Amino acid sequence: MDVLVINGPNLNSLGTREPEIYGSTTLADIEAGLRAQAVAAGLTLDAFQSNHEGAIVDRLHAARSEGTRFVIINPGAFTHTSVAIRDAFAAVAIPFCEVHISNVHAREEFRRHSFLSDLAVGVLTGFGAFGYTMAMSYVIDRLTSSSAPA
Repeated sequence: MDVLVINGPNLNSLGTREPEIYGSTTLADIEAGLRAQAVAAGLTLDAFQSNHEGAIVDRLHAARSEGTRFVIINPGAFTHTSVAIRDAFAAVAIPFCEVHISNVHAREEFRRHSFLSDLAVGVLTGFGAFGYTMAMSYVIDRLTSSSAPA
């Protein structure tokens, strides 16, 4: 598999959860758009969502053995709390982009710290669901360009 998209807690409720913050786009809509981008670029993509930290850690460990080349993750609330997910990324050494639908820096103070950002290739925050599209565009360029690092 080329690209794994991981979504953390409560993102399965996109489209109905606080639409004034997260918009009306559903997680299924986002995943369908990312799959279309990947297929058009000749890449494979798998999507995974869990409300459970350990399941995300397990999925990252599996991604390494599957040969996953890049991860796009919206860790949701685990952004601000999960040393376990951070350690999993360090262990598997798969490059990743961190995506947030809302601008976390314009929200509560506790949302402004990420345990993952310093390990990420890049962070997209505040662009709504379009942040996933932007991340995927970057991943496509990185994985298909002969001059981009692998």
